[in-house]
Amino acid sequence: MVSKEGRILVVDDDDYVRLSLRVLLEDQYLQVDCIGNPEQIPQKTASTNYDIVILDMNFSPGDTSGNEGMRWLNWIKENYSEASVIVITAYGDLSIAIDAIKSGAVDFLVKPWENEKMLATVNSAFMLSKSKKALASLNQRQKAFGRISGSPFEEIIGKSAAIRKVFETISKVSPTDANVLVLGENGTGKELVARAIHRLSPRKSGVFVSVDVGAIPETLFESELFGHKKGAFTDASEDRAGRFEAASGGTLFLDEIGNIPLTLQSRLLSAIQNRQVIRLGSNKPIDVDVRLVCATNSNLQQEVQDGQFRQDLLYRINTVEIMLPPLRERADDIPLLVVYFVQMFCRKYNRPLLKIPDHVIRKLQKYHWPGNVRELKHAIERVVILSESDGLRSADFLFSEAGKPAGFPLDDYNLDKLEYWAISECLKKYHGNVSKAATELGLTRGALYRRIEKHGI
Repeated sequence: MVSKEGRILVVDDDDYVRLSLRVLLEDQYLQVDCIGNPEQIPQKTASTNYDIVILDMNFSPGDTSGNEGMRWLNWIKENYSEASVIVITAYGDLSIAIDAIKSGAVDFLVKPWENEKMLATVNSAFMLSKSKKALASLNQRQKAFGRISGSPFEEIIGKSAAIRKVFETISKVSPTDANVLVLGENGTGKELVARAIHRLSPRKSGVFVSVDVGAIPETLFESELFGHKKGAFTDASEDRAGRFEAASGGTLFLDEIGNIPLTLQSRLLSAIQNRQVIRLGSNKPIDVDVRLVCATNSNLQQEVQDGQFRQDLLYRINTVEIMLPPLRERADDIPLLVVYFVQMFCRKYNRPLLKIPDHVIRKLQKYHWPGNVRELKHAIERVVILSESDGLRSADFLFSEAGKPAGFPLDDYNLDKLEYWAISECLKKYHGNVSKAATELGLTRGALYRRIEKHGI
């Protein structure tokens, strides 16, 4: 059986109208409330989240102006904007209908109505109200994420000095049309920076085209970036625009630009310099207007010295450089990132919001994070999917050997380090079973828990 949904408030001074609408609608919707006095509207809407208000336009005896209904319609739209309002009246005055629709009513029905028409109108209004509430919820979540990050850069979460420096550079370069080179290790969020630059630029109404040039086979490089004419090669069954043309008027993001073969770099340089492309199989140049943002985790200066990257191409793509810090250099941002990802994945997988203990945060801050923010994101997603508790636990995180702190575990005989290592290894051995680990370590469960808290394990 499908559960009913939708709450409706009927406001009409006619007892028969209220009864008729209740009988007609209560089998279709979760809740149908009826009141005869519009002065009760503020009280009712304060206690119940209605999807629809069915509002009479006249209440005082002898008054057919519709003024009372208009006053309450305006109040509802001002104070309760997510509800859809259907106005009804016994008088088919077209001017009243027009004024009501202009003031925000979704539809207008004349008494006596046809039941089929009323049901269809209420259903349409309910679907509209659901859409408005979903949009309002989305906007609230976006604002909440903005408060978490403390920045206008949406998905780029952080307040550390290192990430604030990145935000400052993005803010300075975005209003210009300068080409930008984003540098950083894998998983630091280079594409998010490119999208932020586009979103804050005068080109924000244009398209953002992302291309992983390192993943394009050398034989398809020119076709993918510059397009081709029908018949240019065996599978070219029709004319096709390349990514440069597709991004014209907007931003073109070339990821992993350090992986472009030296033999093809001259073609890319020509397109950037001339702001023109020539489709494969054609001699006709096509003008393109793109803002170029490139990214790499390679040391392009070293590649230039090694003869693997053209120096003139490097000059063209890096009018401004943005260096993204690895996550290990911005540990202060880890609590914010954890909150962000826990909320994201609990919502995605329809899980209750998991608690985030301080000792777990401390453990995450001590880890080296070789995969950076991407690794943290995947780790949180895994925990949300598999967790059987109401919060994050240290034992939920299975860290790689590459992520252990430098010199760990036994570079000296510091007792704290030895204790940290012994507890971590023992918990790993017993897959997080505290009782078994405590027995092997010769500790009580309580003593082990205190040491786990102490070391942030």
